[in-house]
Amino acid sequence: MGLFQTLFKRKTKRDKYTLGLHKTNDQLGDLKTILASSTVIDDHLFDALEDIFIQADIGVDTVIHFIGELRDEVDKKRIEDPKDLAEIIVDKMFELYLQGEIVNTALRYDEHEINVYLFVGVNGVGKTTTIAKLAKQLIDKDKKVLMVAGDTFRAGAIEQLKIWGERVGTHVFEKPQGTDPSSVIYDAIEYAKQEKYDIVLCDTAGRLQTKVNLMHELEKMKRVIQKTLPNAPQETLLVIDATTGQNGMRQAEVFKEATDVTGIVLTKLDGTAKGGIVLAIRHQYHLPIKYVGLGEQLDDLVHFDIERYIYGLFQDFFKE
Repeated sequence: MGLFQTLFKRKTKRDKYTLGLHKTNDQLGDLKTILASSTVIDDHLFDALEDIFIQADIGVDTVIHFIGELRDEVDKKRIEDPKDLAEIIVDKMFELYLQGEIVNTALRYDEHEINVYLFVGVNGVGKTTTIAKLAKQLIDKDKKVLMVAGDTFRAGAIEQLKIWGERVGTHVFEKPQGTDPSSVIYDAIEYAKQEKYDIVLCDTAGRLQTKVNLMHELEKMKRVIQKTLPNAPQETLLVIDATTGQNGMRQAEVFKEATDVTGIVLTKLDGTAKGGIVLAIRHQYHLPIKYVGLGEQLDDLVHFDIERYIYGLFQDFFKE
């Protein structure tokens, strides 16, 4: 049974997750109409599908690849009815994300060690808020969590993290603004050892003048961390604002070149963004989406679920 039939049978409800994708769903709204009104599968139909997917922020390169896969499937199965494309589109998008792998959205956690999760990304994408939301989840699982104010360049960044620390009920390690970020992280890890913390969540600066500066700073942080914790950081999470669309793709490219990104946190997927960027990031950079942010509340950070994501994109296809 393909994903299309599975989702149709399940009739997934319109929860906050699927509601968060309604803007992309609106972009794809014409898809059902086009397939229903078309009488043949031809170049004109494929061009129309291509335009719809690009408008949904799936990205030109990914769309070209996807349409090529779709054409091959049509030829292989000798499909003639455009209405039959709906099932293939859904299944092919599922395959596009998985890439033949089992994608694990769980964070790596090493028992009996201090686990360090490094958060990177440009300013304004929601790094600080994401750190707080994840801290709350981990605290609820009885983990002792330390948040580290490693963004010592931006005015207000330290205070912002401290406010979140008070809200979630955990300590924020800080040093004065302008302090070398790597030294802050090193001292924080030493403190975490003394106080027997399980997890250290590190905020980082989101604005460095050049990619060279960014690379240098992130490499330095990694060296400093591994001096005292050789197996850390367990995760380096790139936070991207879903509303930035293809600009988010550029961020993924830069940070992937600058450091060993292990996963993506896609924020602001709350109905104001086009969610097609998920497929583009996965296709072009082979990075898993670990979490998505669906709002401003502390419980609005959830593990990425490919089935709920695909359902959110194609809700109209599952309406009887």
